[in-house]
Amino acid sequence: MTSNILEIKNIKRHYPVSGGILSLSKATIKAVNDISLEVKSGETLGLVGESGCGKSTLARLLTGLEAPDSGTIFFNGKPFQEWDSSKIGTMIQMVFQDPYSSLNPRQKVGNIISEGMRIHKTGSRKEISMRVEELLVQVGMRPEHAKRYPHEFSGGQRQRIAIARAIAMNPDLIVCDEPVSALDVSVQAQVLNLLKKIQKEFSLSYVFISHDLSVVSHISDRVAVMYLGKLMEIAPTEELYHNPLHPYTQILLEAVPIPDPTIQTADIAIMGDIPSPIAPPSGCPFHTRCPKAMDVCKNNQPVRNEVKEGHTVFCHLY
Repeated sequence: MTSNILEIKNIKRHYPVSGGILSLSKATIKAVNDISLEVKSGETLGLVGESGCGKSTLARLLTGLEAPDSGTIFFNGKPFQEWDSSKIGTMIQMVFQDPYSSLNPRQKVGNIISEGMRIHKTGSRKEISMRVEELLVQVGMRPEHAKRYPHEFSGGQRQRIAIARAIAMNPDLIVCDEPVSALDVSVQAQVLNLLKKIQKEFSLSYVFISHDLSVVSHISDRVAVMYLGKLMEIAPTEELYHNPLHPYTQILLEAVPIPDPTIQTADIAIMGDIPSPIAPPSGCPFHTRCPKAMDVCKNNQPVRNEVKEGHTVFCHLY
């Protein structure tokens, strides 16, 4: 039985927002609002949802860049607060969305990739230099690229450098926050295939965050769907794409373009705009836009319901 490398239980992250002329009144943005899920060893968990649903905030919580207001994050069965913060930094790494701003323009590629190794003193200068050259080759670049600066590379090459930096400390988990959304479509496939190759070679687990469901289907083993800081549905990738249960998941999938004009898709209406996370709706957060909303959805939050093994949905329809 596969064990969980990461498990989060009832975590919340809210941000106070000042308002009014004198900034005396305060509101709260509920970016992540009571989420529980797990990541299995060796799997890729895709995390999807509209912009502003809390995906990137959750990524920062999972990497220890921010602490949750409440709830617990377990890594290898041990709560985050019991790990040394420097140890967490070696075991969990992150690949950021923008390859143009995530690399220091004043440092050469070799220094960028080796920074963690130098801080933790994992070897001599010569050993670290050799390790950097090995990492560059593993991500499809050349050893001599270590002596160049980030501005000398394309976006796809920069993201390869970011991946080399992420795997330099031999982590167990990598959180990928929209790692291909800033790249050309032709380059996206190359980077996704590289991530899958690296995962197999290093026995890595991924949390792959994206708003592009076609990208998520290519790389993920399971998919979790978020909306306004809450989970809507979690299922194995093939099951979710062929049998979506939550109306929000169904609408997201119907919105994915199909490159075949002869195929007709169902027209599922979605009403209104996404509500403000400062004042989310009561009950089910999606009920104000849901075409299948019932009276119970307005006041009662749906509970976690495992419809079949591995397929969980938060919806009063089930």
